[in-house]
Amino acid sequence: QALVFPATTSRGVYIATSGGRAMKAYRASGTFRNGRTDQKFSMDIVAADEDEATHRILSNFGSRHGTPRRFVKIESLTEISPSESNEPRVIAHFRDQ
Repeated sequence: QALVFPATTSRGVYIATSGGRAMKAYRASGTFRNGRTDQKFSMDIVAADEDEATHRILSNFGSRHGTPRRFVKIESLTEISPSESNEPRVIAHFRDQ
């Protein structure tokens, strides 16, 4: 069965992202506003493309920390091999491969 993940276009319109697309592992690093200071972060994520990875990172900081998207600065977003990651979501997604 194909899983469906929400994603947005540049206009903020929701589109369906099918699990049938080839998913990749990405590593993002940058800073986000935490109170009055900027906190560094590094995060591994599974996404179909860079736009979806950016959306998932921004959504994560919004939901977990209440940080508006404009205060999350992604300095680098690179595709990585899933074997390089220790993130449980990445390991679980690529377990059978």
